[in-house]
Amino acid sequence: MTTRVYRDAWGVPHLRADGADELAYAQGRNAAADRAWQLEVERHRSQGTTASFLGAEAVPWDRFARRVRLEDTARRCLEALEREDRGTAAWVRSYVDGVNDGLAQGAARAPEFAASGLAPGRWRPWTPLGVWLSTHILFAGFPAKLWRDAVARRLGPEWVGVFATDGPGTSGSNGWLVPAERSATGAAIVAGDPHRFIEAPGVYQQIRLACPEFDVVGLAVPGVPGIAHFGHAGQVAWAITNAMADYQDLYRERLRRTGPGGERVEALGPDGWRPAERRVETVEVAGGEPVTVEVIETERGPVIADGDEAAHWADPDAPVRGSPAGDVFGALSLRHPPRVSADLGFRVLPALLRARSVADVDRALDGWVEPVNVVLAADTAGGTLHRVAGAVPVRHPDNRIRVVPAWESRYAWRAWHGPMPRERVGGVAVMANQRGIAEPLGAEFAPPHRAERIRELLAKRAVWSARDMAAVHRDTLLASAAPLLDLLARTDPGELGPDARRLRERLLDWDRRMDADSVGAASFAAVRTATVRLLADHPLLRPLAEPPAAPEVFRPWLALVPRVGYALEHLLTTDRLPLADRAGAVRAAVEEVAAGEAAAQGPPARWGDTHRLAPWQALPAGPGESWPALAGDHDCVLATSSVPGVTDLSARASAARYVWDLARREDSAWVVPLGASGVPGDPHHRDQLPLWARCELVPVVTDWDRLTEEPAVPPSAPHDRGEK
Repeated sequence: MTTRVYRDAWGVPHLRADGADELAYAQGRNAAADRAWQLEVERHRSQGTTASFLGAEAVPWDRFARRVRLEDTARRCLEALEREDRGTAAWVRSYVDGVNDGLAQGAARAPEFAASGLAPGRWRPWTPLGVWLSTHILFAGFPAKLWRDAVARRLGPEWVGVFATDGPGTSGSNGWLVPAERSATGAAIVAGDPHRFIEAPGVYQQIRLACPEFDVVGLAVPGVPGIAHFGHAGQVAWAITNAMADYQDLYRERLRRTGPGGERVEALGPDGWRPAERRVETVEVAGGEPVTVEVIETERGPVIADGDEAAHWADPDAPVRGSPAGDVFGALSLRHPPRVSADLGFRVLPALLRARSVADVDRALDGWVEPVNVVLAADTAGGTLHRVAGAVPVRHPDNRIRVVPAWESRYAWRAWHGPMPRERVGGVAVMANQRGIAEPLGAEFAPPHRAERIRELLAKRAVWSARDMAAVHRDTLLASAAPLLDLLARTDPGELGPDARRLRERLLDWDRRMDADSVGAASFAAVRTATVRLLADHPLLRPLAEPPAAPEVFRPWLALVPRVGYALEHLLTTDRLPLADRAGAVRAAVEEVAAGEAAAQGPPARWGDTHRLAPWQALPAGPGESWPALAGDHDCVLATSSVPGVTDLSARASAARYVWDLARREDSAWVVPLGASGVPGDPHHRDQLPLWARCELVPVVTDWDRLTEEPAVPPSAPHDRGEK
């Protein structure tokens, strides 16, 4: 096996091999060398075993992972892949072999293993599928159905739309395609940035994969072979955003225990009581007692909540009690495509690497499953593609909106949507999670501001180059500020104190840009926060203040203050809240913030003083660790999301930025939030962070002569190669 590893000036790995399987092995081994700690954390997340080294705080995720059967679903999907596409299955196994052969070397470089007491383990052939599942199981935000259900029950169904907006926990992205006739080179440009929770190490890895069959640069997910979402294969380039489609359903279940000691469980379905699968698993907890998890699966899917956690959504005819044998109790089950079809769409991954045209990309994506994406692609022959890819079930419209009863046949899945929606690219194409091409498949979408602003920016020039695209990436205009500022403009200055009058004038003169050094942006954010908290305490919304009991991983979707923060535009314009109360909340917020600013010592606060990066890390940050100030905000093109009313810190932002130039691939550019290496102390651990914070990009290097080859490391003995 001949494989070679090269690096550019930013430490980005460029891998060469004699064939696709050998290249997959090299990619797995490189991921283990550069990201051993990250890979092992992701493996344990997919297995539901993170508490064994991270402690009690990790138990809620492990309980959810066990209940939803992530690893078992991954195993089923691989078994089906081996039956139906042995070539792709072998390619995945080669990747796993590389990971296993590189883990010991990678772990020796990563101090987190010693700090946590974790020893590197063994990857199974299905582990990459488990990593993909655990990364995306909450991607479509099915817990939002719990929120909508709670709103309908407590306030009435007419209130559900007031809160319908891109909310906590949802992942989005920007993407745009400038066709050949609008490009300075006569070839298309594809650009954008995925918005995800920022993790350290980063969730995307810049990489190049080259063999006689293909040569692709792109953004890989560490732990998963190939380049799924963002790639440039020389003759064709592609990118995606979250389609905001709804393809995961929650069912209200009636369960009962039978047999000696209630060890067996039955579930009420359309055809009466049917046996449910049941098992008991143990979650080991570092520094604590083991936790027992009951895993139940009905014909709809795995039970993700039962007992008190499901009481709010339980049917009134199914009382929740201590459940001795024979008692009926309520539960919630999850039905989602990979569990139903035993397919994750992994056969698409090698097909994308071999793509030479948009037609190739289009054919490959017909087999995509999860997550459901909007895709943009372009090729050097002038072809363009704008379509939705993924698996969406055909079922009752209510399934998209709320929790539905499992025992009513009208809520069963009937078929799969197809063909997926598509549009011709005319002028420019923009995707930013807004209503549009994917609207027939979804229930909630992002506000239109990012999409409209990108279109507005692209309309300002007749011709664009790849180098120009950073100006679109870094735009900080906050269109969603309008409703609050409109109410402020309608406020009689005579009703305000002197400090509040001056603050009102400054905010009305503010350019609505969330720049890091902007005093106006900081003042607006402070008024927004105060307004959110005041509205959350409004008597009409107070019934939502106490969230219903639910598994801990769903709580971000059920907390009132973040929901008010993300729906602030609607709440400030809806007639369901009296105008006097909405205006009064803004007026009181301005008075509160003005008083605080008047009492503050030192120079005026700037947005970047409080709006700083706050990435997730499996282990606590070290003493004195600081993260940069950020421009942008949730509804800006530069989407560095805060949670209005809760915190100005940004945990969700651009997990990468990219510009694919179809005329000259070497004129493409990209950046990630941290760096190419996941190893603390490595020169490339966080060397891209300052550039990312300034919204600058680094060049994509394609000339092999400008790269540095690493010394060859012989492969380890084959041993079990992940077969166990």
